[in-house]
Amino acid sequence: MGWASSQCCAAAAKTALAILGLLLATAAALLALGRSPICPCGTVRLWHGTVQSAENSQQLLDWYSLTHLVHGLLFYMAGAFLLRRWPVHRRLIAAVSAEAAWEILENSPIIIDRYRAVTMAWGYAGDSIVNSLSDIGCMTLGFVLAWRLPWRASVLLGVGCELLALLVIRDNLTLNVLMLVWPIEAVRVWQAG
Repeated sequence: MGWASSQCCAAAAKTALAILGLLLATAAALLALGRSPICPCGTVRLWHGTVQSAENSQQLLDWYSLTHLVHGLLFYMAGAFLLRRWPVHRRLIAAVSAEAAWEILENSPIIIDRYRAVTMAWGYAGDSIVNSLSDIGCMTLGFVLAWRLPWRASVLLGVGCELLALLVIRDNLTLNVLMLVWPIEAVRVWQAG
């Protein structure tokens, strides 16, 4: 094994350890916030597709997993412009840190109450820890896809995820941010169907 290969393997191992540490710290913070490790229903499922239900944001994957994949695409793009001198593994750690911070903030009482008040997520109770960690995994997948795919493919993937979620659940990352920051009653009514 050459010097460059051993440097690459060392960077990959350090990145993996850093991400594992971030995941453990996130899980501990969410536990301290009183989040349930798994769905209060007592089961862990790979997929839950019903948005207006008690199991939404409680299982591993749901329709909002697409928004986290889009986070990864956007974080990669932002890092490519703002942190271009950083190696990709450091940008990935920064992206995981940002996503982990969002998961903690998203599950704080102030954001949960905001979601309930102004978005289509009436009755939203926050994420289970397993769902939050899965959301970070989806962001990581989006980041890696953006790193490996041509930029046009990444744009198409992001637009495709947004349109799919919009068509299926009348929500996506764009509407989620809009409604959280600048709620529009007509959008909320439309989302309610």
